[in-house]
Amino acid sequence: QVHLLESGGGVVQAGGSLRLSCVASGVTSGISLLAWYRQAPGKQRELVADITTVGERTWYAASATGRFTISRDSAKNTVYLQMDSLKPEDTAVYYCNSKGRGDSWGQGTQVTVSS
Repeated sequence: QVHLLESGGGVVQAGGSLRLSCVASGVTSGISLLAWYRQAPGKQRELVADITTVGERTWYAASATGRFTISRDSAKNTVYLQMDSLKPEDTAVYYCNSKGRGDSWGQGTQVTVSS
């Protein structure tokens, strides 16, 4: 079983930056994809970005392209989401997800962007 623990959320002004981290523990071999999702109040959870563990191919939602960067440190079993030029509409709970060894979710970290 994979356990995911996010950190790095907080309150930031519009235009600011945050870096989210997600550490994977447990049985991490076999994870093929790591992703960041977010869920704003009253909205469905949406995929923000993901990265493959082989080849480190990345994908971004249109709303994240050009502002967010997903990366991973395999030695630390950690995936990051660098978020720049934050907007109030980025306010949400951000969740880490892994696929390949089941489908695992972290508990989420709150990101609040004030205008």
